[in-house]
Amino acid sequence: MNLHALRLFYTVAEKGNVTRAAEELNISQPAVTAQIKKLEQELGLILLSPNGRGILLTQAGIQLAKQAKRLFSLETEIDSYIDQLKKGAVGKLRIVATYLPANFLLPKWIGLYKQRYPEVEVELTTTNSRSAINQLINHEAEIAFIGGSKEFNPVIHSQELLEDKMVFVVHKDHKFASKNITLAEMVREPFVFREEGSSSREKLVSLCEIHNVNKPIVGLQINGLNETIRTVIEGYGVTFVSSLEVNEYITRGDIDTVNVDEIQLKNPISLCTRKKDALAETAVNFIQSIEKEENFQQLCSGNNTIPTNGCR
Repeated sequence: MNLHALRLFYTVAEKGNVTRAAEELNISQPAVTAQIKKLEQELGLILLSPNGRGILLTQAGIQLAKQAKRLFSLETEIDSYIDQLKKGAVGKLRIVATYLPANFLLPKWIGLYKQRYPEVEVELTTTNSRSAINQLINHEAEIAFIGGSKEFNPVIHSQELLEDKMVFVVHKDHKFASKNITLAEMVREPFVFREEGSSSREKLVSLCEIHNVNKPIVGLQINGLNETIRTVIEGYGVTFVSSLEVNEYITRGDIDTVNVDEIQLKNPISLCTRKKDALAETAVNFIQSIEKEENFQQLCSGNNTIPTNGCR
């Protein structure tokens, strides 16, 4: 079916007059009449009949006009939806993040973003650093928030947002609680380790290699940071974490930090995207929204964080 001719017919049906329809469409009256005649021939139906200076729709014309109205209303909806897609106001945003940003940064940011863009479906996946990068590379997410690393795959573009202090934590009654000790002394304690692939585990192993001390004793390996911290709260072992992840527990007095001599490690939090891919407008809007937020600026100026170029 010739949709251009159908549109002309529908306009005539709406206006009730070929002349008024031609004026609205900015084409000549004979051209409108000729196109409708071709449509009638194509369909094998009579759609219009003369009625004085106007026109009268046949029964076939009345029914076709109803269907044409549905079609062109849908076209208007599609045009509007495409416009919303271009603006990033609809669609889906997939975010993958490591535990720290997923639990301590993104809930607030996502909430504020959804207030501005309620029609965007946001999917947040929490995993370790290695898996997060793989998901980003494999197009399973539009953006990633990665804690613990400054070096990424060459196909990844990264922007460091902030740095958080890394700390050793123990039960509040542990013999090393609030004490100053050496790294060699610290690693003799049984550690509650995250699963392989977690940045905190890799950082600690690298730290031992740099300072030429034995690697920590793996007393327990747990898949999940919350479970790791809970184990230490219950009185077993030591763990090595980012301060944002344990500040609440330290404030409550559930756990305490250990001051390890000459160890000043920072945990960078980076925003990652794929270098060669155009960023979805939903992702662009999300990034812009978090950089404008007051809580982001406050976080960047907090006692435990160091602002980077991401804080502006």
